Amino acid sequence: MKRRSFIQAGLVSLPGLSFLGLQSCQNVSNHQSSIRVGITSRPRMLDPRKATDALSSRINRLIYRQLIDFDERFQAIPDLASWLQLSNTHYRFTLNDSLPFHHGKKMAAEDVVATYQSVLNPDLGSAHRGSLKGIKEIIAVNERQVDFILDKADALFVGRLVIGILPKDLIDKEHVFHETPIGSGPCQFISLSEQKLVLQRLSDLSKLVFIPVKDATVRVLKLRKGELDIIQNDLSPELVNYCSKQKGLKVEWHSGTNFGYIGFNFEDELLAQTAMRQALAYGIDRQSIIDAMFDGRARLAGGLLVPEHWSGVKDIHGYDYQPEKAKALLKRVIVPSELVKKDSNNQQFIELSYKTSNDPTRIRLATIYQSQLRKIGIHLNIQSYDWGTFYSDIKKGRFQLYSLAWVGVKSPDIFQYAFDSNAIPPKGANRGRYRDATADQLIREAGQTQSLEQQALLYQKLQRHLQDTLAVIPLWYEDQYSVMRSNISGYVLYEDGRLDGLLQVQKKI
Repeated sequence: MKRRSFIQAGLVSLPGLSFLGLQSCQNVSNHQSSIRVGITSRPRMLDPRKATDALSSRINRLIYRQLIDFDERFQAIPDLASWLQLSNTHYRFTLNDSLPFHHGKKMAAEDVVATYQSVLNPDLGSAHRGSLKGIKEIIAVNERQVDFILDKADALFVGRLVIGILPKDLIDKEHVFHETPIGSGPCQFISLSEQKLVLQRLSDLSKLVFIPVKDATVRVLKLRKGELDIIQNDLSPELVNYCSKQKGLKVEWHSGTNFGYIGFNFEDELLAQTAMRQALAYGIDRQSIIDAMFDGRARLAGGLLVPEHWSGVKDIHGYDYQPEKAKALLKRVIVPSELVKKDSNNQQFIELSYKTSNDPTRIRLATIYQSQLRKIGIHLNIQSYDWGTFYSDIKKGRFQLYSLAWVGVKSPDIFQYAFDSNAIPPKGANRGRYRDATADQLIREAGQTQSLEQQALLYQKLQRHLQDTLAVIPLWYEDQYSVMRSNISGYVLYEDGRLDGLLQVQKKI
């Protein structure tokens, strides 16, 4: 069942009350049950205008509703509202539902206007302001209709409207949504502490309890002991395999869209050379890593967007493992003499710094890259840090090589954000300082094209160019998985890792 249909089927408005619910004997018993979800850390931001990390964004989807959503090809579809494009720069959205917010006020056009105006207000400091800066004016036409006027045509505009809608009366009062979220989604906020986040499903009053457990092994032990009911992702392959063999636990899988990659610093004198980047790409055996590390639960990546995406590319899969070709390419690299090292056997090699987080799986991957690249004459000096330090260094360009993943990407405007010459942090996420005139031209041309068919062709051409120039080394799309206790049923996985399956999941007491 689609999320929107599920919500509409499950909610009944009770005038004057600050919650919604179905009334039945069954729901009285469900009210006593809790689904306990193990997560890696406390959600950083429960205000959808400010949330940027994956966990916060996924939980916000449960608390708030947004104007649009995406279908299986990642094309925009109505959620709260349908729309008409009245001109290249004029969109009219009509609210499909008159849902109450969790504090009782019914949603209206003024709430949509207030939400997006607040995002555009520089004083709020929203990271989403950049993707919405083309909005010139937002007008409440009547109680149910909102007009967005743009300063120039933007064929991807509708897909940008993914901010959860907040109530205007609380925005005006400068309500701290991060501390006490108030939305109109299928789950209502109950409480938040260092130990747990508690939401309540409005369809049956069951509670969803998110419990931060930093250590993955401890998370699994708590699942085995019955202190947790579900874990989604964020375990090592060994732990997932261990769970699959335990009585009382079960593992479910779904293909994923998270794009893993190795990034370069293009301001580095070695990595600025195409031959150096190509040698690295040909020197890593991605398929053997997928087979050994992920038990085959991933697929080789080429473009940032999965092939099923409306602007994805079906026939690019990155660089094959060709160590001899990698060695030949290294001979073409201009290497300053002080950067050439010799090992105990008097064999020459080039040393490069590789930064990663201190997550055990990421460190193990780093050691595999190190072993494979040593065979072609490159030594990786692995540097692992806590997430905050690692991510700060990457944004500031303090690296030669690093690895990250793009999570839950749906709109091709990611290319402007990640690869445009004008998107170097803090203006965007071009962390590698990649500057390429052809890529910039394709990004701008696609952004100015009104035909989605023509846009798809341009973005496909762009992805081929990014692979040819090795803007990053594309690695793989990792599968999604969940580990549950055997008394849990009805949980649905999604390829982008969203947590919407918690809306249907049941626990047998």
